[in-house]
Amino acid sequence: MTLRQRIHRWWLSRLPLTDSWTLNQGNIYILPTKAGFVFAATLLLMLLASINYQLNLGYALTFLLAGAGLVSMHLTHGTLRGLTLHLRPVASVFAGEPALLEVVLHNPGAQRHGVGLHFEDRATHGQSFVWTDVPAQGQASARLSIVPAARGLQTVPTLMVETGFPFGLFRAWTLWRPAAQVLAWPRPESPPPPLPAASPRPDEQQPQTQRREGAELDGVRAWRRGDTLRQVLWKKVARSGELVSRDTAGSGRHELQLDWHAARGPDAETRLSRLAAWVLAADRQGHAYSLQLPGVTLAAADGEAQRRSALDALALWKA
Repeated sequence: MTLRQRIHRWWLSRLPLTDSWTLNQGNIYILPTKAGFVFAATLLLMLLASINYQLNLGYALTFLLAGAGLVSMHLTHGTLRGLTLHLRPVASVFAGEPALLEVVLHNPGAQRHGVGLHFEDRATHGQSFVWTDVPAQGQASARLSIVPAARGLQTVPTLMVETGFPFGLFRAWTLWRPAAQVLAWPRPESPPPPLPAASPRPDEQQPQTQRREGAELDGVRAWRRGDTLRQVLWKKVARSGELVSRDTAGSGRHELQLDWHAARGPDAETRLSRLAAWVLAADRQGHAYSLQLPGVTLAAADGEAQRRSALDALALWKA
């Protein structure tokens, strides 16, 4: 690691980890751009020519342009000053898929133009900018994405917010280290092997022909927490106003045991990938399922909450 890289890492380590970042005099930096240096050199030549040839109009033009440059520096810095950045919670994704980062910019003052966001390490996370204008006394959203390469909790990279408004003579920027993390689930195996054999649920041993109280026909029951939207009988809900779910032999009557030892593979990541694929398949088919990992046990259930809990357990499991 070079000396410059060490200094850069030390500088970044001094920034606090926070999901809300207010821009002020202490965290905004500003320097001339290449165009700004050319503009300054041009002004110097104009001043020398005016002195040499005693051109009064040359003096006036030189100092007029110099004043415009100073005003542009003030405007560039003011474009960022006072903004508050907030990172919304990041949804979990599978490893190798893009995770959306939504940054909300709150503006307490006049309208701001040409505010750009990008990752500080553009060589790793991409060169693209996201540009936005922030209305006066309002807010705007900017969306970036990262692609976690491996499962587990991934830190959100350092973000850079910058502007060159209005003339591009100066560049103002700030560095922001979000505290949020992205949870990456194991990438599902494709195609996965067949699901393990299902067994009848202990609480579902009654005869399937039995009529339930309050149900017009067998296979209808009151809605329970964890039921998916596709299990809800919307026609009956519209007629009676009572929330009921479909309860068939293929939905909710059998449970699977997704076991670490059944998901055979050459290494731990392969097993986790296979278990993730089984979790998705069991959820699509409406099965209740339990999950067994070394040191982790998830009781049998079904629905969206069970799917997320199982995938989270797979993502966070450590040998």
